[in-house]
Amino acid sequence: MYSEFLKEDLKNLSDYLDKTGFAGSRIMVTGATGLIGSLVIKAICEYNKTHKNAISCVGFARNPQKVKSVFADFFDGSDENISFVYQDIAAPVPEGTECDYIIHTANSTTSKYFITNPVEVIESIYTGTKQIFDYAKESKVKGLVYLSSMEAFGQVYKDGRIGESELGYIDIQNIRSCYSEGKRLAECMAAAYAKEYGLPVRVARLSQTFGAGVPEGENRVFAQFARSALKGEDIVLHTKGGTVGNYCYTADVVRALLLLLKNGADGDVYTVVNEETAITIADMAKMVAKEFSGGRSEVVFDIPEGNTFGYAPETKMRLSSKKLNSLGWSAKYNLKEMYERMLPDLVRG
Repeated sequence: MYSEFLKEDLKNLSDYLDKTGFAGSRIMVTGATGLIGSLVIKAICEYNKTHKNAISCVGFARNPQKVKSVFADFFDGSDENISFVYQDIAAPVPEGTECDYIIHTANSTTSKYFITNPVEVIESIYTGTKQIFDYAKESKVKGLVYLSSMEAFGQVYKDGRIGESELGYIDIQNIRSCYSEGKRLAECMAAAYAKEYGLPVRVARLSQTFGAGVPEGENRVFAQFARSALKGEDIVLHTKGGTVGNYCYTADVVRALLLLLKNGADGDVYTVVNEETAITIADMAKMVAKEFSGGRSEVVFDIPEGNTFGYAPETKMRLSSKKLNSLGWSAKYNLKEMYERMLPDLVRG
């Protein structure tokens, strides 16, 4: 069963869907079993339980069993407005699929996969994005949000907050760059489709996202820190931890995406971040050890000679949410609260 924090988030997102005028809309969500995609669909499920003018949703995923697992507590097949299409994102959208809005989240987020399968990473980003953009163009959708990543910034060396246009260096000879360069390409495609075809596409450049709804099997750094602290084990860093991380809470991100579907400027990019969360990886590890281990955990360093874990190059960026804030959005939860609200879902069962 899902946590009280997630229940609260889904109720609030349901109210937000109503407030922002999505009643009766048809929404397509790619990457339906991913963290953000699944939360969007779960919020729609919650909305349909309490509102008469239902929202129709079609989720795109590859694995029916994973869909069944991810939505076990939310969707039992009784809501005829919720459906799924099972195929690779690189395949064309099936004929007859209709929607008013699209949230395109489908993408791998595993660093190790980036260095073992760089060709597949680039191909998936380009081909999948083109398929969705072409479908959206032909279908004349009202709004489309593409989920990009803060890795599109590259390595920026600047004091103060960094805006969307302040891109830095990416080493294109480093195969780990397949992801960041792929995201830049997709962002360029969004600008091109908006200019040439009038496509109402907006880019959400996400900071690292976690909170209520994170799956038990999540293995990114923030989840590893939390599990170690809860077990009273040392938090082991495989880098010096000097990179400054930027974060945002799950439900805050979903609100941003829904807002951009309605109010974002065509072809434009918006950074989705809680500015107050900027912190080095090492300092975040220390915070987690202090706040959630009961004094049992310490931060230790075990740094290999090569980048065997596929970590991104060290950066010191502190991202700005000014452009998104100008549309009326603001982040609600700080870093400690993000961890507090994530933990029940991370360790449930």
